[in-house]
Amino acid sequence: MKITAFVLTLLLSGGLAFTQVTDAEKQLKTQSADSVLGWKKGGVINFNTSQTSLTNWAAGGQSSVAVGGLVSLFAHNKQEKGLWENYLDLAYGTLKQGKQAWWKTDDKIDFTSKYGYNLSKTWYLAGLVNFKTQMADGYNYPNDSVKISAFMAPGYLLGALGFDYIPNDHFTVFIAPLTTKMTFVIDEVLSDAGAFGVDPGKSVFSEFGGYARITAKADLMENIGIQTKLDLFTNYLRNPQNIDVSWEVLLNMKINEFFAATVTTHLLYDDDIDIEIDKNDDGVTDAKGPRIQFKEVLAIGFSLKF
Repeated sequence: MKITAFVLTLLLSGGLAFTQVTDAEKQLKTQSADSVLGWKKGGVINFNTSQTSLTNWAAGGQSSVAVGGLVSLFAHNKQEKGLWENYLDLAYGTLKQGKQAWWKTDDKIDFTSKYGYNLSKTWYLAGLVNFKTQMADGYNYPNDSVKISAFMAPGYLLGALGFDYIPNDHFTVFIAPLTTKMTFVIDEVLSDAGAFGVDPGKSVFSEFGGYARITAKADLMENIGIQTKLDLFTNYLRNPQNIDVSWEVLLNMKINEFFAATVTTHLLYDDDIDIEIDKNDDGVTDAKGPRIQFKEVLAIGFSLKF
C-alpha cells in the first residue's frame, strides 16, 4: 500500500480521537485515566434480525431471513507502573433467501491482550498478542460446495514488542519493531491448495517484521459513538514495501435504552492472500493476486452497552 494512504489514515484516526468535548468532560476523563487503579470493564452486545415474506408478488423478489450479532468487550487493569488491556470482538451473521441454504454473511473472532510498563506520563514499554480467526466454514457462494475458509483456516497469531503512546483515553499508537506473525491453515484441502500464503501441504507460515496499531474513539454527539482500529505490518524478510493493512470502524447509534443501529466496516489488504478475478463474468478465473478487500455491515436491533 502506498505510504500516502497510511499518512491520510493516520490523520483521520487522530482526528477522531480529538473530537471536541466539553471542559468538564475533559477533566473527568483525565482524572479517570490518571488516578483510578484496578479493573475497568465494559462492552457492547448487539443482536439484529430481519425478515421479508413475499406471496404472488408481481414485482418479483424472494422471501428472506437474516440474523446477526456483534459482541465487543474490554477489560483494563491499571496499576501503579503498568497497564494491562484486553479486547474481545465476536461477530456472526447468516442469511437465508428463498429456498437456498443458509449463507454466512459475517464471521469474526478477534482477541488482543497488551501489557505496558510505564516509562513516562504517556509512553509505555509494551508487548502485544493478537489472535484472529473465524467460527464456521466459508464457501464460494452461490457455489456452497467449494470451501474457501474454515476455523483456523486462516488463523493469525501475532506477537509484538515495542512502545505504546497513550496521551488520553481516546487515542493510542503502538509501534513494535520486533514482531512475529504466524498464519495457520489447518484445513487439509486449503493447506494443499496453498491458501492464505502457506506453502502447499504446509499448515503454518511465519513472518518477522514491524507492526503498528492505531486506535481511536470518540462521541460524535449524544448517543452516537465511533471507534476505529488500524493495524499495519511489514515483513522485513520478503517484500517489506508491501504493507499489510487492516482497518476497522464501528459506528454505534443508540436509539433508546435497548435498541441501536450499528455500522461496521473492514478494509483489508494482505500481500499473501490471492483473490481470484473473473474479468469476463463467465465463471472462469482470468487472474489472481492480492487485492483490497472491503466489508460493510449495517444492523438495527437489540443493543446493550455496559
